[in-house]
Amino acid sequence: MNTTIDFYNKKAKSYSDNTLGVNFRNIQEQFCGLLPGQKYILDFGCGSGRDSKYFLSQGYVVDAIDGSVELCKIASANTGIEVRQMMFQELDEADKYDGIWACASILHLPKGTLVDVLKRMLRALKSDGIIYTSFKYGEFEGERDGRYFTCFTEDSFAEFLKRFPELRVKEQWLSGDVRENRGGEQWLNLILGK
Repeated sequence: MNTTIDFYNKKAKSYSDNTLGVNFRNIQEQFCGLLPGQKYILDFGCGSGRDSKYFLSQGYVVDAIDGSVELCKIASANTGIEVRQMMFQELDEADKYDGIWACASILHLPKGTLVDVLKRMLRALKSDGIIYTSFKYGEFEGERDGRYFTCFTEDSFAEFLKRFPELRVKEQWLSGDVRENRGGEQWLNLILGK
């Protein structure tokens, strides 16, 4: 995981430049349309702050965190809120959030760690809360190009989810990568309900 954080610290500006302007509106609106309650969102691995900025513009209360100190600085500047530097494994809230947005973030965890982090996410969610998350599509798990990735297909994620009987898939779909020159990559998008 440290090599992944090092990657984002070293490449924070170029990563932010490549993701901040990406149009993610359809998925953001889909997530917002399913949010229950008072609309308190945790942006879990917020990167450039693109999604936090959108949620804030729609009147939601947002907590944003990222493991990379450099991305936290950039995201704070982009959103106008204080973005906390913390690792996913440090999440220690209970019954706090209506929604957790984990866009292309928790895919950097090994499956064993992902089990613990998903338990923490569940604890942090209110009883009818939702999670949006996305993984690169496939069966690969390991380090690639300086970052760790855990990929899933529909079947392998369904198998993984058996560990969490209180969690169900509300919606899932495949999409291409929305970044320039990355259209060949596929992503598994999931909205999970508690």
